[in-house]
Amino acid sequence: RRQLHEHNHRYYVLDDPSVPDAEYDRLLRELQNIEAAHPELKTTDSPTQRVGAAPRDDLAAVRHRLPMQSLDNCFSEEELRDFDRRVREGLGRDVIEYSAEPKLDGLAISLIYENGVLAYGVTRGDGETGEDVTDNLKTIRQIPLLFRAPRPAFRVPKVFEVRGEVYMPREGFKRMNRELEQRGEKIFVNPRNAAAGALRQLDSSITARRPLAFFAYAVGYSEGYSSPQSHSQILEQLRGWGFPVSRLIDVVSGPDGCLNYHAKIGAQREKLPFEIDGVVYKLNDLAGRDELGSVSRAPRWAIAHKFPAEEAATVLENVEFQVGRTGALTPVARLKPVFVGGVTVSNATLHNMDEVERKDVRIGDHVVVRRAGDVIPEVVRVIVEKRPSDARKVQLPRKCPVCGGSVVREEGEAAARCTAGLTCRAQLQGALLHFVSRRALDIEGLGEKLLLQLLDRQLIKSPADLFRLDAAAMSGLERMAEKSAANVVAAIEKSKTTTLARFIYALGIPNVGETTAAQLAAHFSEFDALLEAAESDLGTADHPKLKDRYTQLRQVHDVGPEVAACICRFLTEPRNREVIQALCKSGVRWPKSESRKKDGPLSGKTFVLTGTLPGMGREAAADLIQAHGGRVSRSVSSKTDYVLAGTDAGSKLAKAEKLGVAVIDLPGLNKLTGAE
Repeated sequence: RRQLHEHNHRYYVLDDPSVPDAEYDRLLRELQNIEAAHPELKTTDSPTQRVGAAPRDDLAAVRHRLPMQSLDNCFSEEELRDFDRRVREGLGRDVIEYSAEPKLDGLAISLIYENGVLAYGVTRGDGETGEDVTDNLKTIRQIPLLFRAPRPAFRVPKVFEVRGEVYMPREGFKRMNRELEQRGEKIFVNPRNAAAGALRQLDSSITARRPLAFFAYAVGYSEGYSSPQSHSQILEQLRGWGFPVSRLIDVVSGPDGCLNYHAKIGAQREKLPFEIDGVVYKLNDLAGRDELGSVSRAPRWAIAHKFPAEEAATVLENVEFQVGRTGALTPVARLKPVFVGGVTVSNATLHNMDEVERKDVRIGDHVVVRRAGDVIPEVVRVIVEKRPSDARKVQLPRKCPVCGGSVVREEGEAAARCTAGLTCRAQLQGALLHFVSRRALDIEGLGEKLLLQLLDRQLIKSPADLFRLDAAAMSGLERMAEKSAANVVAAIEKSKTTTLARFIYALGIPNVGETTAAQLAAHFSEFDALLEAAESDLGTADHPKLKDRYTQLRQVHDVGPEVAACICRFLTEPRNREVIQALCKSGVRWPKSESRKKDGPLSGKTFVLTGTLPGMGREAAADLIQAHGGRVSRSVSSKTDYVLAGTDAGSKLAKAEKLGVAVIDLPGLNKLTGAE
């Protein structure tokens, strides 16, 4: 096994074969025979496990221990320089060092190693939860099944997460499509779609026949790992441990260094053996990353600099209006199908009526459509010289195209909205899909198709109606046998026990995402307190001369005037209050939080948590701090009062020591709270 692992590494990672193919095949057959004769010797990290396992019934969901965040994008020099300015100002530095790397057009995955052996692999999914594709990933030869120890004294981390990209090389993609075409089967449009399809196969023997490859680019969750100080040092460690890391990655200085790298990689783009759609810049200093933190689902310390988007000309045949969860009407261009950016595009966004009027888009126009990576296609401009004489102006409908309700466009707002609220089918459908989604109440098995049936049969008219459903009502729906119906009803019942943050997010308050919902829950502790604040602040939020005053809601971190106004209007609207009351009466509940003591022993103190806290998880420690009046922050700064450090503490501990911030352990925290 050791011999074969070494040969694999030299062939697939280093591109430097150490034995002829025939010799490798002979060794592999010998190992297969040994394991067949002695099954007790077969291990999960054996090279024989790469050929594919038995077909599975499904891809199990796995929650990431650390979220796999998305990246913000920039498309111009100006946007890149704005990003660099924000990083410099956030860290108080004059020049920033970045790790720059190609942005592969593949699928992000997470590999979890336990004591140096690959335990399981997961897709990115929605960033919080992915799909278990371990058997499929094992068929990719570049992915090590176990660590290559660089020296005898090397201490393998207990748990170690490697993040990277699975992709399909250009030549492999072309060869696979030729073979599919010869067999009369459907070919793939682009390498990314082909890779995605291969990785999500239930039968990993099919995946094994697909030409997939892998590059590692980061480390996620770990236990027993002492991280170096920079990202580039981590990548060198990964190389030494047997992981393939792109040789195109470089360390650059400032925005000019980034732009030079972008130009250099762009010039090589068509000659590279894999497809890329841009480059990524990451702050190289890991301690600086902790200080900057993240916003919503994207880190403040990294950005993707996309290559110029691909464009194509076509004809705009019609404009229709879609109604979203908040009632906003979005104009959508219906196009004569055109191939652009690797896919056939027949629809493109026009954003809002301001954009339609600014670009003077008319039905019948020849238009230029742009698509960049996964970004929704958009109409960039009109080819005015080709405008036909019968081209028609786009008119904003006076009535909602879904429910016929009145459409209004408030002064100063770009979006026009249907005023019908949850009586509008489109808004109700959007609200329900949001309510049951994974990050909200997370009702398993209640997807869009099932919700549409419930709406069509008028079994539900608000989120609260979900909790009145029983197995008899569910089993009458299409493709819902008695057992399936019982499972969905059980999932609905299970979802009644949630958290205050999830409940606030599930309500779908405009401009209130997960982060804001969590901050509202932490600040007010109880939902009634949030309702009282909304009622108290309503007059101030709506008053043009008073909206900037420091109201109750504005005391919540990151809640500005607009968000405060949205919260006030939503929570004081009579129909919304009825739904909230019905939800609470139906049994939706969350653990009662002890209100944060304003005059507690930790009042006014800011804490940062790092490392593993034996006997108490970080969430429990954070709750203890907040219950005694303290505040928990994600990054260490000169304003931090204490760093609570557990085992395997990393860069946050180093920064605390550098800044002279007090470092305590759990007994020290108990002493501060008086619990000792």
